[in-house]
Amino acid sequence: MTSKNHIFQLNACKLIDLVKSGEISITEMIESHLKRINQINPVLNAIVNHSPKQSLDTAKILDCEKKDGKDIGPLYGIPVGIKDIFNTYDFPTEMGSHLWKNFESGNDARIVSNIRLGNGIILGKTETAEFAVHALGKSKNPYDFSRSPGTSSSGSAIAVATGMSPITIGTQTAGSIIRPASYCGVYGFKPSYGLIPRTGMLKTTDTLDQIGFFGRNPYDLGLFLDVVRVKGKNYPYVEKKFNQKYLNSFKSRKLRIRFVRTHVWDSATNEVQKRILQFVDKINSSGMYDIKEVELPEIFSNAHKVHETIYAKSLAYYFKNELEKKSLVSDVFYKLTKKAESVSIPKFNDALEYQVKLRHILDNEFDNFDLIISLSTADYAPLRDIEEKPDPSLIWTMCGNPAINVPITDSTNNLPLGIQIIGKRYDDELLLNCVKSLYDSEMISESKVYTPKTSM
Repeated sequence: MTSKNHIFQLNACKLIDLVKSGEISITEMIESHLKRINQINPVLNAIVNHSPKQSLDTAKILDCEKKDGKDIGPLYGIPVGIKDIFNTYDFPTEMGSHLWKNFESGNDARIVSNIRLGNGIILGKTETAEFAVHALGKSKNPYDFSRSPGTSSSGSAIAVATGMSPITIGTQTAGSIIRPASYCGVYGFKPSYGLIPRTGMLKTTDTLDQIGFFGRNPYDLGLFLDVVRVKGKNYPYVEKKFNQKYLNSFKSRKLRIRFVRTHVWDSATNEVQKRILQFVDKINSSGMYDIKEVELPEIFSNAHKVHETIYAKSLAYYFKNELEKKSLVSDVFYKLTKKAESVSIPKFNDALEYQVKLRHILDNEFDNFDLIISLSTADYAPLRDIEEKPDPSLIWTMCGNPAINVPITDSTNNLPLGIQIIGKRYDDELLLNCVKSLYDSEMISESKVYTPKTSM
């Protein structure tokens, strides 16, 4: 029997199995996570809005429906944390800004609606950086309070890392899923651009904003993706790529994985470089994959500069009202948007054309292999007042490719660190299957729930 005191430590798939078998109730599952929030969130500040009564009332309803024989799948009451830039009809959407304090949208974002339709329970809202950009909020890295938890999906990563929720959603416009996942020692998945509808969420940059989520193993990621992604005849290309016949075509050969340093490799510390190379050697020695190192074309070395051009110009446009007075926003946000003043419309259009070109080039590169391995972050979590070093994440974001952060260090003894595995656009299922095979062969492991060493 499962100890009721340790329910919050279990991954989503395990929780669902226990609910389905009747070993635990949904109410007990929610009570365990609420207790965990009460214990550690006052220090970590990962959850900014939640309603224990509402969550428990929903859990009791689902328990009754299960008892009556009704279908309560596929999420079976799993608690899900929502980054506070998504509309929720029952919680404020404040976007990390005092300007939007207590704002109520009165509706659900499409992904939130899909979670509810799948019988997941919206546990509450997780903290985000101001307008999901760079300014750190109050949330703390559970491994070291003096270090950054990563922006801007920090609250979502922290909640999964510490057992407040088994699944949380976030967004990425540069590296805001992969980076906090690496810093907090959890799995972070940014699916292909367009695979998850963006209706009802904060818009910062049309061609870059992408939705993803956090979990503690790849099976949880796969379970959740199937609930929230687009499906059906209106999405023929997606359906083709998620077709079993297409996936079976890869079973007759070794997956071709290519290690790519990218132009920001030298930004990484020697320790991080060593860890990444050790991991590549580890999976190479298994004999399961065809692994080689390749270089991307020189054009990719401009990605960070062009990304900033697109990002700054878009932010200055969408937040012109908030930027009317410098004092209304953080210095970090203001300085970034000020860079847009030197960006003319022709220059902005050139940057967008570069992004499209980069996407096509990477698509063509993937004709020669199946997956890429690269850095997730250039270092372990930096101190809170230290600017993060550049990493490759925004390259894959610009190109719309699916990417998963995989924790690779023993986070009970060290600060966490992740490695990033990237797939071709819309080959999300193939990417997941690869990460699952690494997990099943014990070359990677589940993220264990971490309890901060500082007393609560």
